[in-house]
Amino acid sequence: MTQNTHATPDSAMPDWEKRFRAPRVSLPEWAEDAPDRSLYISNATGTFELYAWDRATGEHRQVTDRPNGTTDGALTPDGEEVWWFSDTDGDEFGVWMRQPFKGGQDVEAVPGLAPSFPAGLAIGRDGTAVVGRSTDEDGTTIHVARRGEDPVEIYRHRESAGVGDLSHDGTLMVIEHTEHGDAMHSALRVVNPDGSTVTELDDSEGGTKELGLAVLGFAPVPADQRLLIAHQRNGRWEPVIWDPLGGTVTELAIDLPGDVSAEWYPDARSLLISHSHQARSELYRYDIAARTLTRIETPPGSVAEATARPSRTEGSAGAAEAAVDIEYLWSSAAKPPQVRSAAGAVVLDPPGMAAPPSVPVEDAWVAGPGGTIHALVQKPEGVGPFPTVFDVHGGPTWHDSDAFAGQPAAWVDHGFAVVRVNYRGSTGYGRAWTDALKHRVGLIELEDIAAVRDWAVSSGLADPEQLVLGGGSWGGYLTLLGLGTQPEAWAVGLAAVPVADYVAAYDDEMEALKSLDRTLLGGSPEEVPERFELSSPITYVDDVRAPVYISAGVNDPRCPIRQVENYVRRLEQRDAPHEVYRYDAGHGSLVVEERIKQLKLEIDFALRHLPHGKDRQAQGQAQG
Repeated sequence: MTQNTHATPDSAMPDWEKRFRAPRVSLPEWAEDAPDRSLYISNATGTFELYAWDRATGEHRQVTDRPNGTTDGALTPDGEEVWWFSDTDGDEFGVWMRQPFKGGQDVEAVPGLAPSFPAGLAIGRDGTAVVGRSTDEDGTTIHVARRGEDPVEIYRHRESAGVGDLSHDGTLMVIEHTEHGDAMHSALRVVNPDGSTVTELDDSEGGTKELGLAVLGFAPVPADQRLLIAHQRNGRWEPVIWDPLGGTVTELAIDLPGDVSAEWYPDARSLLISHSHQARSELYRYDIAARTLTRIETPPGSVAEATARPSRTEGSAGAAEAAVDIEYLWSSAAKPPQVRSAAGAVVLDPPGMAAPPSVPVEDAWVAGPGGTIHALVQKPEGVGPFPTVFDVHGGPTWHDSDAFAGQPAAWVDHGFAVVRVNYRGSTGYGRAWTDALKHRVGLIELEDIAAVRDWAVSSGLADPEQLVLGGGSWGGYLTLLGLGTQPEAWAVGLAAVPVADYVAAYDDEMEALKSLDRTLLGGSPEEVPERFELSSPITYVDDVRAPVYISAGVNDPRCPIRQVENYVRRLEQRDAPHEVYRYDAGHGSLVVEERIKQLKLEIDFALRHLPHGKDRQAQGQAQG
């Protein structure tokens, strides 16, 4: 693996920059029929790219090398090829390419398919590929492509959908779709290779029950058509086994609080259970026949990804017996990520500088208007009240966890407390909490942030004169909306790739997000104009009092640049204090130095505009 290099000696580099520059890796994905062949993502060169790893030889090879990075890739079941998605400067619009695992020329994977936004991919053992596409003109289409033949369209719908999985023998495919009009709760359709329907499973009942399903994968063994799926019937995500041919659903004896996900063990006799609860996660093995759950020991913190990879051991009679290695990507707020195995070893340790640790998180449970709110707090040394950054997560259907993150750690290094709020709309706290933000979009989340802000001030943690509201994507949207609807509360706003003008964003964004916005707001801007106006930051731009910093990717298909410019022009007309940074990428950057530059600009902006910020800035420069 090529190591990242930088002109600044490690000894002179601030810890917060080291955390970004230190090489890191994703959990390696392994080829189903050649588990010694793996694919992973790394920033080792300074840009996040795909790498092939042959575990049998120990060889690591960089697969992609593009100015703005590459993270979407997959291995064919035999491990002979790497597929990767080629877009233009981060715009997420492009085509699938393929390259031999051992290296060689890139060729277009599915000739005949025009560029699109990706909507899922499944590759069969005979070389057949099921490719999902999304465009403004066609909505979602799904195509079956066989080598040497033109791709055949088997599915088309205006609402969002995607390829779920392909059965081991390639005779069944499953599609996640939202034809009922609720983009937050998918239904499932199992089809034959020609697109004809085998069976359906829909918990939404036309969107009235607001229950969703998700594909976790077909059984990974021959002649087994069982499908592992997740449902929300009990108010949380949990797995069941569905036999689409027999029509049976097997419930699992998993009595754990919080959300539960799963993947098959290679022999399909057990499941690897991932359990998420109160911003932490852990692993279990579930024996399907015995209906027993056994904990797999992991350190306290968060398991971002996990897999059960086949390995080989010699049995007592000399015959090879099937075995598995449980591998997972783990971190905590205080400790950097590692790819570990359940046996205790570090599976993949990239060479080069190690990321410095940070401070642990503390839990805060705050009474809010919609129920108890969970927030994660990190504090610098000393006694508060501290200048405090409310670092708002994106999604909105996501949540902050006890996991390592360079951005909050950087603020702590600069003397700030950091508060991350898992507001209504966040995942991990039950279906009702996630679904609560509908119609009064943005305003509900900000009510929860306001409740936690009041707690932070009253508890002595946060200095009420030095409160920073910031975030990226949906967090950037909530930042701009909060600055306008709570103008007296915030001293500075930092919005990255935000929704700023909701109507213009809807007009320009990728088609799948239009479906999501119609679900969240109950219709399109033409159908519910009052809701879009109520939830749009530009509605309140004249009320903004805090200095505003905005960063935006000029190729962003999710929070497009035109609607950001609309908001910026309104700030300019008022001569309101603001700065804008535009960069040549999409919804964020995969280039390490660009990420560092953006965070430097944010920290500098906050220090220049907060009371006593210039003193802290001078002190930090002297220490640096």
